[in-house]
Amino acid sequence: MVWFLSYRLLQAFLTLVGVTFVSFVIIKLAPGDYLDQLRLNPQISPETIEALKKQYGLDQNLLVQYAKWLLSALSFDLGYSFQYHAPVSQLIGERVWNTLLLTVSSTLLSWLVALPLGMVAGLKENSLLDKAIRAYSYLFMSVPSFFLAFLLLLLVSKTGYLPVGGLHSPQFHQLSLWGKLLDLLAHMAVPVLTLTLVSSAGLVRLMRSSVIEIKNSPMVLMLRAKGVSQWVVLEHIFKNAMNPFTTLIGYEIAGLLSGAALIEIIVGWPGLGTLMLDAVLSQDLFLVMGGLYVGTIMLLVGNLLADLLLASIDPRVREKEILS
Repeated sequence: MVWFLSYRLLQAFLTLVGVTFVSFVIIKLAPGDYLDQLRLNPQISPETIEALKKQYGLDQNLLVQYAKWLLSALSFDLGYSFQYHAPVSQLIGERVWNTLLLTVSSTLLSWLVALPLGMVAGLKENSLLDKAIRAYSYLFMSVPSFFLAFLLLLLVSKTGYLPVGGLHSPQFHQLSLWGKLLDLLAHMAVPVLTLTLVSSAGLVRLMRSSVIEIKNSPMVLMLRAKGVSQWVVLEHIFKNAMNPFTTLIGYEIAGLLSGAALIEIIVGWPGLGTLMLDAVLSQDLFLVMGGLYVGTIMLLVGNLLADLLLASIDPRVREKEILS
């Protein structure tokens, strides 16, 4: 397991370097930068612009700029934001917990919804209940997450039962502890529900197909022939149907992070999504790179956890990876 972990960590590091380097090159090749906006201000002299350019190392070779940024980023010194006039690590640290709050909540809810629905649909194959669950899955797999978010925002704006956008109400700091919790949950309702419905739809189909495959396997037929109780058979089906989900953990984190970024922008949730949008629009180089860096690490950690869980379940996986 130690060799397998070392091999995966090396892969993750090389992926991190590759993603950040390509992103850095694309950003630098884009026309203009943040300093071009300052050049439009007649109150800022060309000498000041050149001094800022030298201060941030923007006058150096592209490879030198990236190498310096990467060495600093490895110690989580992500530079200084031009737009916000604050350290990038501080800005991301203030927002990343809001994004994690959405993704972790929606992940847990997605699994709590998908596992029982998929299990029931697989056991009651081709029944009316199975057809209803499949209809739910097909519906929310077909609807884009941003469109669903718009529909839910329209619904809550018409009914007035839930707040529209934001993290909390203006009077949040005047509320009691219980009131603050309820206010936060009310603001989380739309983005979390959107992510949960879209994510659980695909998981339901996967769980259903796994249950059907295992239900008809020779092992289950043998258990039933021996007269084993139904609960033991169901436990066997459930445990084996969970195996494919292990490999999906990393992909689920990746999908939820990308989906959460779009939903954050739509509902005005102050997370990494809205921060990155502002950074891209203002061409804030170090803030864009810092957001990409942290986002890539989060995705790599998710995939690494999935690989480790899969390797712990099936030793052949780690042996195959090391030999290859």
